[in-house]
Amino acid sequence: MAEPMEGADQRRTERVILIATITSVVVLAFIAGSISYRHLHLLALRHGESPWTAALLPLSVDGMVLCASMALLADSRRGRRGGVLPWTLLVVGSLASVAANVAVAEPSFIGRAVAAWPAFAMIGGLEMAFRLVRQSVARRLSPEERTAVSAPKSGNDAPQADGGLRGRTLQQEAWQWALRNRRPDGTLPRSVDLARQFHRSPRWARLVKSSGLNGTLT
Repeated sequence: MAEPMEGADQRRTERVILIATITSVVVLAFIAGSISYRHLHLLALRHGESPWTAALLPLSVDGMVLCASMALLADSRRGRRGGVLPWTLLVVGSLASVAANVAVAEPSFIGRAVAAWPAFAMIGGLEMAFRLVRQSVARRLSPEERTAVSAPKSGNDAPQADGGLRGRTLQQEAWQWALRNRRPDGTLPRSVDLARQFHRSPRWARLVKSSGLNGTLT
């Protein structure tokens, strides 16, 4: 009984750490967003924007950062690293926020550093939250699933053994079977069991699970 209790305590501790980290990131986001909004609004007014467009402009910048952050968080929950597009939008939006903060800051090194700091803190907090989420997901996956998720995809590796529509349908059926037959700990069934069920090779089963985890078989 000691080992299950220790495992439950460890999962509870990890959950508390994850919640505390996400809460900290939310607080950082609120601080950085408030400062960024004020500076972007002031900058827009100084450069001839009307009051209502100046009020909306900061929302477009911070909204882009928020959307990119949510896309990266969703990827992290699936155990994947974010794609190029959300990272690009996050970096561009963050740089725009930093530039606006610096542009309205006191024209001194310290003044500009103070104004730019919240955006840097926000980026660092987001990356730490994504890392914790990825680690939490990785611990729930079996070794086979971790290998499948991290393995690079190529056209030749796609699980299209039967070819055409029938092969695709069989892959979807296999993925649905895997979802219905999770193991007691919540992980997907072993690749050998999935392969045996559909009379295919374990490699085919691993690639089906990889495609399913990546969302291409839904």
